[in-house]
Amino acid sequence: MSFFPKILLRKEVEDYLRTVFLNKELVATLGADDAERRFERLQSHLSHPPSFTTVRVNTLLTSVEHAKQLLGEEIQKQFPGVIIPIYQHPKLNDLLLIPVIGPRKTLQRHSVQAVVGAQCGNAVLRGAHVYSAGILSASKWMKVGDHVSVYSDIEGKCRRGATEFDGTKVFVGNGISELSRSEIFCSNSPIKGKGIRMTEPVYLSPSFDNVLPGNIFLQNLPSAVVSHVLNPQPGERVLDMCAAPGGKTTHIASLMSDQGEVIALDKIASKIEKITQNASVLQLNSIQAYCFNSTKAVSCDTGGSGQGTGPPFLPESFDRILLDAPCSGMGQRPSMVCPLSLKELVSYPALQRKLFSTAVELLKPGGTLVYSTCTITLSENEEQVAWALRIFPCLQLQAQEPHIGGEGMRGAGLSPYQLKLLQRFDPSSAVLRDVDINDLSCEDGALLANADTIGFFIAKFLKKV
Repeated sequence: MSFFPKILLRKEVEDYLRTVFLNKELVATLGADDAERRFERLQSHLSHPPSFTTVRVNTLLTSVEHAKQLLGEEIQKQFPGVIIPIYQHPKLNDLLLIPVIGPRKTLQRHSVQAVVGAQCGNAVLRGAHVYSAGILSASKWMKVGDHVSVYSDIEGKCRRGATEFDGTKVFVGNGISELSRSEIFCSNSPIKGKGIRMTEPVYLSPSFDNVLPGNIFLQNLPSAVVSHVLNPQPGERVLDMCAAPGGKTTHIASLMSDQGEVIALDKIASKIEKITQNASVLQLNSIQAYCFNSTKAVSCDTGGSGQGTGPPFLPESFDRILLDAPCSGMGQRPSMVCPLSLKELVSYPALQRKLFSTAVELLKPGGTLVYSTCTITLSENEEQVAWALRIFPCLQLQAQEPHIGGEGMRGAGLSPYQLKLLQRFDPSSAVLRDVDINDLSCEDGALLANADTIGFFIAKFLKKV
């Protein structure tokens, strides 16, 4: 895993995370040396993509087998002559797993070069092409049809429009230019759209740009687990409190057979448009999306909106609630650089607790609340669970099904039994890719996929009657 550097962190953030992953409770269990090695692996693995790309099948419109066949045909179009198996997850029956091949260390470097921003570079490592807006620098002679080597500026120091860049950059693959340098950087009317079509990415992963729309949805494995853990039933009223861009919202509606009411909230209007767009493409009618601040979603006015209309809602008006909370995002992969300051990193728990308190008010007695994040810190995960159990006696921690991740991390004072009820997907447990993907069985592929994901956390609560 040494092909890319470990994730680039500010020293204050790295020091903070080291104290998290070398906390006294964890060190007492693992030992100081093992805890330190685990932290080092985590930093390295975060800069690499997971071993599998995962897509969720819209089973309301097509069968998993049919989607698998169509997807196989699409992959053959993108990578002629390359055999890439597709597995169906044995516990998540609506999820398909596509192995990611790489890193490919022997790719030729071309004289024509382009430098992209770190976010664009991360996307390329997961199968994306390069769009003109993501290109920061290009060789002065770059023209349409050129073979181009693409690099990611992980420190954010490349000046847009530069003809060359000698700063810290990481090679992410080769492609063919679909726009010339002058078209990309023209000051009057720069051309938008695809700038470089990636043909030899360091990690071989299919592009899903407009692939089988309506039939499949690109989604990280733990994100698909969340909706199954929530286990929504047809006819129920379900709230997705921080719903954009709608992956989990649409999954919830699908698991309910599009029967019932799924309320999706987000405080940014453009994100609500994205949720509505995704629901339309997937042909789901049970979703109602509102631009609203979820911290203010409870109404105490008995003459107010109540059942069947938009926010704010009366207390105890939802059967199930998903709080996929805004978080530091430290579990996202690949992430070659984290731009967060320590102040930003530690700012999320306060907002998460406000949202959590609202969720408890809105949940019916006997209802289910699922809390999740895509980060790796204790303060946003296990410590929030410990806080919730202390502040809300009405909540009871529940077992999760499916439970394919690891247990919770020590350090928040939770009991061993409570930790086993939590589900943490830990990138430090990712494995080296020294297996032949064509020799894997479906079950072995799933085990590898379960262990090598983005960082993620899930807790499930029951509101006692």
